[in-house]
Amino acid sequence: MNLTTMLLISLMISTLLILISFWLPQLYPDTEKLSPYECGFDPLGSARLPFSLRFFLVAILFLLFDLEIALLLPLPWASNLKTPTETILLTTTILLLLTLGLIYEWSQGGLEWAE
Repeated sequence: MNLTTMLLISLMISTLLILISFWLPQLYPDTEKLSPYECGFDPLGSARLPFSLRFFLVAILFLLFDLEIALLLPLPWASNLKTPTETILLTTTILLLLTLGLIYEWSQGGLEWAE
């Protein structure tokens, strides 16, 4: 296939996907999607409702371990450097610190949702 045919096919596919993405969600509007807030809080209620501190702690722990994945993403490229032992040492240190933090949170009961 030549370049013109490939460009025409990719243009047709992208146009079709754009049209489907604008047309499909309007078929079945959900009451939750139509509300101004999708977070589960009642927008007409009081703004001073108590917030679960355990939920906040679990959310922070999730962000922490999500950040760990972002720190370990360059590992395959870093292992090709001149000193792979330094890379392995730093990676082991990160994983060890996070594992010790997880063990501490687990032992303190921070991961228990209900008491």
